[in-house]
Amino acid sequence: MDRDSERNINKIKEPAIRFVGVNKRFKFNADNNNSVLEIIVSAFSRSGNTVKQDHALWALQEMTFDIAPGECVGLVGNNGSGKSTLLKVASGIIRPTSGRVEIRGRLSALLELGAGFHPDLTGKENIWLNASILGLSNADIARVYDDIVEFSELGEFIHMPVKHYSSGMYMRLGFSVAVHVWPDVLLIDEILAVGDQSFQIKCIARLHQLNDQGVTVIFVSHNLETVRSLCSRIFWIVDGEMVTDGDTDDVIKLYLASHDITIEKESDEKTEAIRRWGTAEVKITSLRLLSDSGHEQDHFIVGESMTVEMQYLAQRDVKKAEFGLSFFREDGAFVGAPNRQVAETESAVTEGSGTVRCHIEQLPLLPAVYDITATVYDAAGNIAYDHFEQAKSFRVSNDPEDEADSQIEISASWDSVEAANQGETGKRPRASRNQESEQSPSRIVAKQSQDPGL
Repeated sequence: MDRDSERNINKIKEPAIRFVGVNKRFKFNADNNNSVLEIIVSAFSRSGNTVKQDHALWALQEMTFDIAPGECVGLVGNNGSGKSTLLKVASGIIRPTSGRVEIRGRLSALLELGAGFHPDLTGKENIWLNASILGLSNADIARVYDDIVEFSELGEFIHMPVKHYSSGMYMRLGFSVAVHVWPDVLLIDEILAVGDQSFQIKCIARLHQLNDQGVTVIFVSHNLETVRSLCSRIFWIVDGEMVTDGDTDDVIKLYLASHDITIEKESDEKTEAIRRWGTAEVKITSLRLLSDSGHEQDHFIVGESMTVEMQYLAQRDVKKAEFGLSFFREDGAFVGAPNRQVAETESAVTEGSGTVRCHIEQLPLLPAVYDITATVYDAAGNIAYDHFEQAKSFRVSNDPEDEADSQIEISASWDSVEAANQGETGKRPRASRNQESEQSPSRIVAKQSQDPGL
């Protein structure tokens, strides 16, 4: 019986992954003495005889779900919500405090950089070691070894001890091993972001291929567009509890909506504790994001126009006060910085209040949350009149009416060719100038599996 037939039978019988009432509790003591000096001081202090109480953190609480063979499920949630703990419990790295976990078939996991690799062994030796631990025979390992090396693109580095690998090289080797050992269940934590863009796309394509072949996948990522492209189902986890288990698009909408509320609540508090410095000779007093109709908003669509309006107060006349904006993704990645100096516009300001606007005809940013840093410097860029970091936050989303939920837009035109006119070669005859001018352009949207902030 071949492998696909086995998976089809298993799909009818039992789920590939089953969690029944799973809880995980971590115990720690906040007053734990870490050094000899602390122990001695504690022994002679008045509080040394007090009874210390253990603190507990419930990383998972009453997790109950089934995942069918061939399903690809995404896990979303803030840092510390319990996503990685769930994967570690599923992989058997840590035991649940209570409850039952059932995994059917060979399990392969990529959870942490370097996990399962011996630093003093070469990449080649680690391939054999990891594959052996996962139950492959020597003949099986020899059969997949070349595929693993070729996919990883490590070349001669495969003969180097992995302790000399970069984080990206670790990821390449770990992912290549994980997907080439014929897994029935594959667990992937937030690790693809370490690799370069071209290899990320290659990995996502491989995951699609494995999923089409019936491999069950649990995928953790903060890149919602990647999750959307891979997963048909999402678990949203908050403080170790399952908030929502449902269709990918529905859960992502709920998840994004919750973050919109958070941004709105924190916007006022942000300005008080923000990093800000400068001489205040020219001070930014207000920053607004305006739509094409002139209304203030903090949620934009990819390709939509945006106007950033800065109001300022100048304590004196300044011949050259260069206004600038810097856009950062919420994870800190710098994405662009339009400023008046580059635009070669007049930048003199007079004493008193004034307003400057930066018009962005088509917002090129991909779906994510972004922060704007607003600045006013002298012409040489040496003196900061006002440097206002993270002055404003906003969100960019795909067009909700875009059925393909795209990240890039391709303009094109279509025409029809009669079968009789194609000729014996089957080539399409070239349209005449008049025909080309009468065609109405339509939008073709292509979906791209990539990190939205790149």
